[in-house]
Amino acid sequence: MSYLSLSNTSLLAIAICFMVICLAVICLRVVSQLKAKQALKEELAQHDNFALGISFASEISVVIATVAFLFDEISISAAQSNPLKMIVLIVLLFTFIKVGHLIHRKWILHRFNEEAAILKQNVCAALVDSGMLIANCIITLGLYSWSHTQGFSSLLIAFVSFFLLQTIFALDSKFREYRFARANQGASLQSNFNLENTSIGIRYAGKSIGLALAIYAGLASATFHSGKMVENLFTLALHCGTMWLLLYLLTTIIKFISSPNIDTELEIDHQDNIGIACIEFAVFSAIGYLLISMFSI
Repeated sequence: MSYLSLSNTSLLAIAICFMVICLAVICLRVVSQLKAKQALKEELAQHDNFALGISFASEISVVIATVAFLFDEISISAAQSNPLKMIVLIVLLFTFIKVGHLIHRKWILHRFNEEAAILKQNVCAALVDSGMLIANCIITLGLYSWSHTQGFSSLLIAFVSFFLLQTIFALDSKFREYRFARANQGASLQSNFNLENTSIGIRYAGKSIGLALAIYAGLASATFHSGKMVENLFTLALHCGTMWLLLYLLTTIIKFISSPNIDTELEIDHQDNIGIACIEFAVFSAIGYLLISMFSI
């Protein structure tokens, strides 16, 4: 009687997947060292740069999660028969994630230099940046699951849809900045990132990841119309927009029930209350996952 259900094919898949991950992490380490302008070991171990450590940890997580997701979606036999397709898909996924990350850095938060702040050991900046990196990973994988890009027309639809989803992120960020300014006598949220308020970074990351999970739920519930650009964009706007509204409605109810009579804005914006920020992070992330569970059936 055999108690080990792993087949030779499964072991081969694990080996190939792990080799791809190792190669990607090596490339990631080289890029991170170039950004830091010194050995990563010195910055992390000798200078105790917690912010860079958080940023690097999120990048490693995204690399491993993306490769693992792709190997789960594509059978090992398909990968062996067409390795070029596998390479192209990996490159495309990482390209989409990086482009989304750059949109966040250069457009959505254009008044805040996240890279410079991270090198100055700003943990808040690292949390904000890492949250959006993970969020872009989630929506990129959601786009792939939705479209299963097979040709140029599907790739073009996925490309345009990706920018539509980035617009949702931009609008959500502007809404957060508006609420912050209203609660803090017109103060700028992006300027406050420089003050190294860790709780603000935790809250921002939680809302970014929660929104990405909600968008993934919208993608999972939407039907992909092959070769039809307008129908797909309209469908995504309707489904993802609905999930966006549901996310804020449900999180507001949960926060009211779990933390009554607590001024969240005061505690996070002025008191740097990490506990309250962690509650916000947990609620947004959990509700985002709940939406995926409910609407991807």
